Amino acid sequence: MCFSATASFTAGAVLTVIGIATLKKAHHKSQFLFACIPLIFGVQQFAEGVLWVALPNPDLWKTQQIATMIYLIFAQIVWPIWVPIAILQLGKSKTRKTIQRIFVIAGLLVGAYLTYYLIAFQGEAQIKGHHIAYQQNYPSALKPFIILFYGMATIAPHFFSHIKKMWILGVSILISYFVTVQFYEHHVLSVWCFFSSLISIFIYIIMVEIEKTRKETTSKTYRDVRHGEI
Repeated sequence: MCFSATASFTAGAVLTVIGIATLKKAHHKSQFLFACIPLIFGVQQFAEGVLWVALPNPDLWKTQQIATMIYLIFAQIVWPIWVPIAILQLGKSKTRKTIQRIFVIAGLLVGAYLTYYLIAFQGEAQIKGHHIAYQQNYPSALKPFIILFYGMATIAPHFFSHIKKMWILGVSILISYFVTVQFYEHHVLSVWCFFSSLISIFIYIIMVEIEKTRKETTSKTYRDVRHGEI
């Protein structure tokens, strides 16, 4: 599989359109963060598209730095914090929300840790083998803990949601991670985010289901009220 500026910009455009449509399905503030995910992925893909254009051109080194930083902020800080909070806000069960809060804490911890290293060591991007590789000097001893907490924040919450099809999203992201590690070991950050961005289109379907359930509940409540009046 070969990725390029065209792939990133195309994904960004598609995600932007889907993201706007998804946002229109959000009828309550608790749904807003979740509905924003495809749109944010669209911005992230546009940032990587800019990198594809800027990296071969030394004169655009400033653009390279800015685009790299934007991409890494989304990948390493925004997602581990945003995803668990977004799914937590959709929750209704107190027990499930208690579990979801644990994932939020995991996301905040890994997000804070990666923020520190992103500021302290920044990061570099290079085109290698038709992919973009992001170079960062993190302590290798802590890498397993980063992966664990990142997974707890970005994957695990999907399996503890009351929303019926949310688990499908979680399984898809988990599979995409293992595929990425297996076949794109040195480009995990770029390739997994690309896969995850495409998978996020499924969020539109979930929002449609949420809207359908809301209408059915409203209709049932209305019928019950009418029946009581009679």
